[in-house]
Amino acid sequence: GFGKFLLIVGILRTVSCGGWVYITSTDDHLTHDITMIVYLVCTLPWQLGVIYTSARNNPQALKWRPYTTYAFFEWSLILYDVAFDAVTALDFQTFELAVVDVSGGHAGAVPVTKEGYATNVYPEDNISPSFLRTLIKLRGYVSEVYLAFVFWSMLSSLALLIWYFPLWHMGISGYEAFLLITIAPMVLGIRPLRRVMAKYRGVFHILSLVGVASFLAQDPALRLTMTACGLGISVTTWMATWFEARAHVGSLERSILIWGVGLLVHNVVKMAWWTENPIWPIMHRANGGWNEIGIVLAVVASLEVILRDVTSPTSVPEHDLSPAATSPSPSSAIGATGTGNSSWWMAAFGFGGVLYSLHAFFTDSSAIMRYTVDGYPNYGPEPIPWGVATIAALTGGLLVSSSRRLTTSPVYYVVGCLGCAAFTYSSAWNAYYGGLIFGFYSMSVMPALARAITTHPPFKTLLTTFMTYNILCLAHVWTVAYAFVPGGPYLRERTHWVLTGLMLLVGCGVVNARKQATWDVQFKKMVQLHIVKSARSLTRVASLFVIVASVLIAANRSISAVVPAPYHPAEKSFTAAIWTIHFALDDDMWASEVRMRDVIKELELDVVGLLESDTMRIIMGNRDWAQFLAEDLGYYVDYGPSTMKHTWGCLLLSKFPILQSEHHLLPSPVGELACAIHATLDVYGQPVDFIVSHNGQEEDPEDRRLQTTELARVMRTSPNPFVFLGYVVTKPKQPLYYTLFDDGDMNDIDPTDWDRWCQYIGYRGLRRVGYARVSHGKITDTEIQTGKFQVVDNPRDYWKASYERVVESQVLPGLRYPSMFRGRGVRGHRYHVFNEPRYFIH
Repeated sequence: GFGKFLLIVGILRTVSCGGWVYITSTDDHLTHDITMIVYLVCTLPWQLGVIYTSARNNPQALKWRPYTTYAFFEWSLILYDVAFDAVTALDFQTFELAVVDVSGGHAGAVPVTKEGYATNVYPEDNISPSFLRTLIKLRGYVSEVYLAFVFWSMLSSLALLIWYFPLWHMGISGYEAFLLITIAPMVLGIRPLRRVMAKYRGVFHILSLVGVASFLAQDPALRLTMTACGLGISVTTWMATWFEARAHVGSLERSILIWGVGLLVHNVVKMAWWTENPIWPIMHRANGGWNEIGIVLAVVASLEVILRDVTSPTSVPEHDLSPAATSPSPSSAIGATGTGNSSWWMAAFGFGGVLYSLHAFFTDSSAIMRYTVDGYPNYGPEPIPWGVATIAALTGGLLVSSSRRLTTSPVYYVVGCLGCAAFTYSSAWNAYYGGLIFGFYSMSVMPALARAITTHPPFKTLLTTFMTYNILCLAHVWTVAYAFVPGGPYLRERTHWVLTGLMLLVGCGVVNARKQATWDVQFKKMVQLHIVKSARSLTRVASLFVIVASVLIAANRSISAVVPAPYHPAEKSFTAAIWTIHFALDDDMWASEVRMRDVIKELELDVVGLLESDTMRIIMGNRDWAQFLAEDLGYYVDYGPSTMKHTWGCLLLSKFPILQSEHHLLPSPVGELACAIHATLDVYGQPVDFIVSHNGQEEDPEDRRLQTTELARVMRTSPNPFVFLGYVVTKPKQPLYYTLFDDGDMNDIDPTDWDRWCQYIGYRGLRRVGYARVSHGKITDTEIQTGKFQVVDNPRDYWKASYERVVESQVLPGLRYPSMFRGRGVRGHRYHVFNEPRYFIH
């Protein structure tokens, strides 16, 4: 699959290269630009793919790689040249060329010195005014991009904070109502309020920082309340800015492009923080948060906006994109738009749909990979380096957005639908390719759909827009949380319905925006044309920096990632564990992966099964904390059933190479869908099978019976040594217990441990060394269960267990559990139940 993809990318890259080389911008400006963008977008996956598939120890390849380094340097000059031209263009936007008849005399006098030389208009100790204007434009652009990043940070954190409460209540908590804060912009139907918020937008951006400062609140409910208030102010401020700029086409387009660049920056920052956002309310200094720095930068950016708005002259209103542009005033044009050919509800549906699309699937560069992941060896793309390709696709879409006729054309819409369909119905690489097309399309139509809503009455348009977004968010959750919400079963495991509805809504918006694309032709000579050109130039520069930053971050993460290696290779031993981690949110609503890393490292776990692990949804913040654990500690990762499979997730971390794996959706006719990973690992040269599974709830006994029966079948039919790490929901010595261990031909790690209900460890064909239970330390509400094993040369001799125990002094030092967890332990982690590890002969 990957080889075919690389071939297609190579052909597309070659053809597009010919497109911009042989078709100049003078011949066909649009074709030239599109082919160059396609070429640049294809270059990154082509280069990374060639490196990935090249033999690392091939002498011939090593010989020519020095030229590769030089080639990267040489071709990077193109990027520098484009960036320089884009910035230089800003200097010339204020120039005017005048043709003057000087036959009758000089058109103007040039001051000269007494020696006859012309004097410099600007003294040497002064800076050129054009250069100052460029710096001011750049400063303003960067400030607003950062404020857009803050908006996306608060938007993507709101549902994550809301999720904490039903997670602990195991049902509707009431805090879900905070989702409706997003409809706050409907108050912009009050015209004086809208004008005040737009005029003093910098002040309101400062007020919105209460959402970023919410990390100071230790109480989860207060933190959620502050975040919701901040988001409500922020989204209302952005909408007020757009609606008051609707009579100034250039300013409106500039603001929308900045908003899109803010999403790109959000993706880059999350890549640098292993899919967390350093200014989220679940972050603080202890787990890698930069909240204070984020607030300071936001205050500085807001002050810049305030000062610039005070000192800048008010723009002269011009007709916007309405068909009534010949009306005597902007307000009459807007009114005509709302009642003319354009439809307010189609505009609202379109932008509400694309906002959901960008939030659900493209607020993290690895989201579409986790929606489409499959079992080994056809696992699909890894977040590093392929997250760069995701960001490049979004960037390309934003750059293409200026071509309204293209982005609102029916053929282009069909391409977007095909990409969405491939993303929905395929898996691994093919689904990822579809996701890239889907992301490119969503980002490219966003500006047109955003502009469309501004030409209609704010109250009903914005209310419908954000209610559309909210309903899609709820539907997105109901597909997996159907057991806990009213009406949930109707959307059970039906993400394809949600995405079909999404594309229909976006289609409504595109049909509506296409009319405005036609009206664009009437306004080529706008008063604010220089603002449009400036905004697009700065967006191209910002896009370049975004891609370069993502490449550097990906390279740094690849270089710094720890190579997986077992803790005790000399003894041929490994420690396996099962742990339910509640979506990496601790008991106090802080991101918990740093604390998880510490205890996993100290327990020297070689194979870890983590349950309730799928956090690639809106309600979990589109996070993939496993990237952090894998790179920081050195693990191979099997993400488990993809997000598109509608489970709560089970994940495998392994110090040993994963030879193959299969993702199971266990029988669940009544309750929530149960998941399992069946993986074969290369453990010191011997294939050993592992299962990581999470059975259904206590309320669904028939589901649990069917699920346990299926797990037993998988284990019984495998010829390899086996370790079971699962969440079973039964007491020892009950019928399901015997189904699992007896029918599965497995041994319970300690049948005398009667104090178990959820988590169990089983094994066969290995020498069992020890067993320990470690308290959770408030990272979650579930303990860590661990077992130590040794690989043996004759697995059949160890198919059945001996339960004779030995004292720790009889165990080799390299096979013992760490002593730091004895007594009071560390950071709330200690050996409990038995208060010490148990050791066995085998």
